[in-house]
Amino acid sequence: MGVSIYKQLCGLLKADGCYFVRLAKGSHEVWFSPRTKRNIIVPAGIVNAHTANGILKDAGLPKHF
Repeated sequence: MGVSIYKQLCGLLKADGCYFVRLAKGSHEVWFSPRTKRNIIVPAGIVNAHTANGILKDAGLPKHF
């Protein structure tokens, strides 16, 4: 299930123009959101819908999960 949420989340971010910047510590990634002009931390093994929705909020996008 976690891989599915991760892939869907990345797809939503990419569709909005967000892009991967670099790897962070552990299994986290740093993405940039042009909508909010901020970096966003995305855990690569995300399994929690609540966390995924929080990441979307940080990117300036509506809830999806």
